[in-house]
Amino acid sequence: MTQPTEIERLIEMMAKLPGLGPRSARRAVLHLVARREGQLAPLARQMQQVADTARACVRCGNIGTAELCPICADGRRANGQICVVETVADLWAMERAGVFRGRYHVLGGTLSALDAVGPEELRIPDLIGRIAEEEVSEVILALPATVDGQTTAHYIADRLEDRVTLTSLAQGVPIGGELDFLDDGTITAALNARKPL
Repeated sequence: MTQPTEIERLIEMMAKLPGLGPRSARRAVLHLVARREGQLAPLARQMQQVADTARACVRCGNIGTAELCPICADGRRANGQICVVETVADLWAMERAGVFRGRYHVLGGTLSALDAVGPEELRIPDLIGRIAEEEVSEVILALPATVDGQTTAHYIADRLEDRVTLTSLAQGVPIGGELDFLDDGTITAALNARKPL
């Protein structure tokens, strides 16, 4: 067997990205190579720039290019609310909605006994430190509705009890959702969280 060519190595690397398999990676690479000057070269330069400058915000864990991300650096966002999320992708999803105007805290995962992930492997001690240092009045737990997500939420709630107001995102029927397509847990959560009209 011959040594992989540079293009084959690039396809192998691209295939490791989320959402791309070998076929999709091959199509993407062939597309980029065919448009070398217009797309491949600028993409390579931008990827190198991100590799050189990207870093985690020292306060919240968001990805940026400075010690503090733009959200933490914005004094208007210091309104006493911290939204706790599992990943940077979750933070970005919340920001896309454009309704939360406080600050965030990225845990970097959830507690998991099976995977030996405890509080020290996550950014939970940093969160508790922020509550003590900043004027935080509410912590919003925006964690996944999974066993590990709920375990993490309960752990944090126990640590912050009587220190701040704790809230969580509502769970239930999504906008545009049809009952026939929902699982039993979602229907149960929606029914239990019902509110008057």
